[in-house]
Amino acid sequence: MHRSAPNHYETLGLDRRCTQPQIRAAYRWLAKQHHPDRNPNSPAALKNTQALNAAQEILSDPLRRAVYDRELAAAAKTSAAARPEKVPAHLSQDVHLPLEDFLRGTTRAVRVHDPANPNGAEIYELVIPSGTAPGSRFRLPRPEPFGGGYVQLRVKALPHLRFKARGSELRCDLKIKPERAAQGGTEMVRGLTGGMLRVVIPPGAGRNEIVRLPGEGLPKPRGGRGDLLVRISYRIPIHISRPRC
Repeated sequence: MHRSAPNHYETLGLDRRCTQPQIRAAYRWLAKQHHPDRNPNSPAALKNTQALNAAQEILSDPLRRAVYDRELAAAAKTSAAARPEKVPAHLSQDVHLPLEDFLRGTTRAVRVHDPANPNGAEIYELVIPSGTAPGSRFRLPRPEPFGGGYVQLRVKALPHLRFKARGSELRCDLKIKPERAAQGGTEMVRGLTGGMLRVVIPPGAGRNEIVRLPGEGLPKPRGGRGDLLVRISYRIPIHISRPRC
């Protein structure tokens, strides 16, 4: 690979460990933004579209991607050996997102502060494809003169009013009547996407018992979604009798 060849991962705004669904989602979103129909008479839009098509063609094919990764690693070693005087300046920062953004995707302008940068805060556009798992990392190149450094951004979940996130699992509470817990039956709970989900209460359900709803949690790193864990909650009735005289 020639030293001046484009980095297809950077073109799509993705980390080298990204999944195939993330590659497809990032390509579709960026292709719409830079499509010549939306940017008539724009040479830059045409150039960006060509770069996106080239990145998609290579990275969507597992065999071609494996060869490209090896070439990319070799080019990085060659570049580092040719410029030993430059020390890459790497930065890491967390980006907190609402739970819904992990499912639907979003774009964020991220401000990164480096005390060594006399020009102040650096602003990066982070494209988060739909189906991104919490904890995913995105590596974006830094501008010169930072020696080929990068900014690594890790996406984490913001607190939510109804759900608690633990990895790709979600947890929520469901308050029911003691009679329902004793008899069992069906209750409904609103899921993260807004739809109503059916929760089957087993007869004799205990307080804090967990009912698992498969595939209703957050995205997993390798595809699919985690589970929603519904915790059963109810008050135990207390009967107070008057003492006999």
